[in-house]
Parts: sequence; C-alpha cells; structure tokens
Amino acid sequence: MDKKNTTTIESTAQAAAVKPPAVPTNFAMNLADEIAKTLAARFPNRWQRTTKNKKQKTKNKKEAEKAVFLDTSAIIDGRIFDVIDTGILNGFVIVPEFILLELKHIADSQDMVKRERGQRGLEHLEKVKKSKFVKLLIIPGNDKTEKHKEVDEKLLTLSKIYKGRLITCDFNLEKKAAISGVTAVNVHNLANRLKVIAVPGESLHLKIQHIGKDPTQGVGYLDDGTMIVVEQGSSYLDHFVNVVVSRVIQTSSGKMLFAKKI
Repeated sequence: MDKKNTTTIESTAQAAAVKPPAVPTNFAMNLADEIAKTLAARFPNRWQRTTKNKKQKTKNKKEAEKAVFLDTSAIIDGRIFDVIDTGILNGFVIVPEFILLELKHIADSQDMVKRERGQRGLEHLEKVKKSKFVKLLIIPGNDKTEKHKEVDEKLLTLSKIYKGRLITCDFNLEKKAAISGVTAVNVHNLANRLKVIAVPGESLHLKIQHIGKDPTQGVGYLDDGTMIVVEQGSSYLDHFVNVVVSRVIQTSSGKMLFAKKI
C-alpha cells in the first residue's frame, strides 16, 4: 500500500473517532422514557413525592396571584380581619412563612404587651382559616439567596412576583411598596376614609372627655374616633352637650372638627 492511501485511511479513521454516529431522535426519546419508568418503579414514593411537590408549588403560585398579602403589623392590628368578616374581600389571603415566624417570635416575647399582641395575631389567623369568605394560604418564603434580607424586602419581593396587594399598618413599608411598584393599602388610611364626614352647620351630640390645648376648649369624639374640639367647652367636662360644627380641618392623621355649643 502506497503512502498516499495510508494517509487517507488514517484521516478517515480519525474523523470517525472524533464524530460519533448520530443517534435517532426517536431512539433518544424512547430511552429517556424507559429511564423515567425504571426510576419510578425503583423509587415509587420518592418519584411520586417529587411530582406532587412540583404540582403543589405550581398550584400555590397560581392561587397566590393577585391575592392579598398581610404583613405582621396588619395581623397584630386586627382591624383588617373585621373587614374580612364583612365579606367585602374574597379569594386568597396570603401569609408568607417568614411573617408567620416573626409573629410567633412576638407571641413568645418576654414583654407582656408584645406577647399579647402576637398571640392575638395568631388567634386572628386561626379565625380566618374558618372564614367562608376567604381562604388562608401559607406559602414558603423567597429562595435561600434572599434569606439575609429584611422581612419587609422579602415581603415586597413576593408581593411583586405574585402581583398581589399588600395590607399593612406600617407607613414606611407603604412608601417602600409605592417605590417598588407594589399596591399597598394602609389600614390607618382605610379607617380614616371610612369615618363619618361631618360638614359645617351639622348638629352633633357628644360628651366632653378632656380639656384641649387651649384651657377654654373641650374635646369630644364621634363613635368612629373623629376628634371634635368644642370652643368654650372646658366647663362641660364629663357632660354631654349639643354642638354645631363650625369648620373641618384635614390633618395627616385624618379630619379634625371644630364646633360650638348650642
């Protein structure tokens, strides 16, 4: 055999060694199916559990979309649960695991006030589980890469991922949510919007409960907590009087009324 033929044969052999024969697509797919079946038969419990967990995670994510997320301050405050009891909200109420953990820490606090507030919050959640209007859903927190983030940041991230609305009593969290593009409802603002709107000239009957900043002023409150300053009302302390609203002032904490005795 001449040198030229020998070189050609060696080149062909090298090419065959570098490039393996193509595997038919159908063969690869069938092989994958067989491997999956073998694993399922050998480890049935593990296989079923993995599949079930994946389906559950997908289901939870779908249910959590556009739901209501509660932060710790709203749970402890408790007024949002009165709103839920009216039936005005429906669908899913979401509490991430890290919020529940924070609530448990508060309920175990050595401080009596914190402990009572935390326990009351847990009781509220227990009642929501029995609500006919909403369904309470506890979901896992963010992945491990965010475990060192603050609770507020993790809550905002989850709310944004699931396109949910955030219910809070925390003014700073409300502002952070606005910056992050998350819809947040402050329970305090909601309460102020639901207060009775009195207008100048309207007559009211109320009790003078304490003296105002001016020693001549008496202060009373409507049933919804709206404060009314009564001019020349200090002499009627602890007595009920009839007054007429003279002016209404909007403050950062709500409306404040000024009135005169009639």
